[in-house]
Amino acid sequence: MPTLDEIAEPFEMVDRDMRIELLLEYAEKLPELPEEYAPMRDNGLDMVHECQSPVFLHVEVDDNEIVHVIADVPREAPTARAFVSILHEAFDDEPAQKVAEAPNDPLRALGLSKLLGMQRTQGLNAIYKKLRAEVQKKQKARSNGPA
Repeated sequence: MPTLDEIAEPFEMVDRDMRIELLLEYAEKLPELPEEYAPMRDNGLDMVHECQSPVFLHVEVDDNEIVHVIADVPREAPTARAFVSILHEAFDDEPAQKVAEAPNDPLRALGLSKLLGMQRTQGLNAIYKKLRAEVQKKQKARSNGPA
């Protein structure tokens, strides 16, 4: 799987309009939500409330410290959906350490921070913060759990 920095490389090489096009291409890549997670989403669990769009983001860290990103964003919210898809591509089935070592500001790394409005930027940053916080929390719980 590519790192966030590797995903950002094509974004760095193109102009503003093409960055938006590249971003929106990712909206089509987000995998469908597995059926077993639909009740969680439908009951409002693991939602990113800071985002205007209804973003469901469930993060698991397994016994081998591998991250699993399970997400759902409506197609009517292509920017949020694309950003979640990028995070899925960068971090799903990857070691938790990869999340910890990722850039603090992925929108800047992708060259998108100046292209998006303040409210959208805040929402996307909230998605990323939730992902990182959940990985950290689950790693900590696992290390403090029964031996």
